[in-house]
Amino acid sequence: MNWNKITSIEQLDDIKEKSKDKNVLIFKHSTRCSVSSMAMNRLERAWKEEETREITPFYLDLVEYRDVSNEIQNTFKVIHESPQVLLIKNGDCIYDDSHMNINYNSIKANIRA
Repeated sequence: MNWNKITSIEQLDDIKEKSKDKNVLIFKHSTRCSVSSMAMNRLERAWKEEETREITPFYLDLVEYRDVSNEIQNTFKVIHESPQVLLIKNGDCIYDDSHMNINYNSIKANIRA
C-alpha cells in the first residue's frame, strides 16, 4: 500500500481538492496503540491495488501530528477516534469507522464515483 503521509494542516486543503477527482482515504494511526497497529496491518494485508484505483490513501501519525488530527476532526466534522479511517469525496467525509470496525470491504463498499 502506497501511503501518502500527512504532516501538516495545510495538506488538508490539498486532500479536499484531490477528493473532487478521486476518493481519499485517511488512516489516523496511533503508533502507541496495539489495536491501531492491528487495524492498519489488517487493512494493508487486504488492500488490492487493482480494486482500489479510485482511492488515494493517506496516513497520519496522530501521536506526532496531534494538531493535524484535531484539525481533521474540525474540517471533516467527525469525532476523533484512534485508530480511525475517513473516506473523503468532494471535500466531505462520506464514511468513517474506527478500531476493529476498520475493514477493507466496508471501505470499498463506500467508494463513490
